[in-house]
Amino acid sequence: MPAPTAAAHLAAPIGVQVVLTREDGHVLLLLRHNTGFFDGLYSLPGGHLEAGETFAQSAARELREELALELAPATFRHLGLCHRLSDTHRIDAFVHARLPAHAAAHNAEPHKHAALLWAAPHQLPENTVPYVREALACYWQNPHSDGWFFETGFRAA
Repeated sequence: MPAPTAAAHLAAPIGVQVVLTREDGHVLLLLRHNTGFFDGLYSLPGGHLEAGETFAQSAARELREELALELAPATFRHLGLCHRLSDTHRIDAFVHARLPAHAAAHNAEPHKHAALLWAAPHQLPENTVPYVREALACYWQNPHSDGWFFETGFRAA
């Protein structure tokens, strides 16, 4: 049997989603707009993994870009992965960080986010992205559980 060609392999975009919580357990959501992807729905801060980044490095960059927050990659705890079919096949890594008491998040990309919302567990807005709702349900069912994965071959930040 001949070896499969490169075209036979699935190339799926990889996203990194940040479950950013406050001390009271509320999670930060962003109301998407003007992006062409889930506009009008609440989602988590995050975005696409860039070449050469770990999940934690991507999460730190996305929080800096979207919320003007500076958190070190070592701050993030890996939660789990979601393989989903949306407009294409996609893979999302979910990481967690707690907002430091001295920090404040603000909308640093108002052209992409209409609002920020701190939502209580199990009280998400009805217009929350469905896979985000499902991921947060997994997190809230067991917030101290670690998912599994490993990363190798990356340069230290």
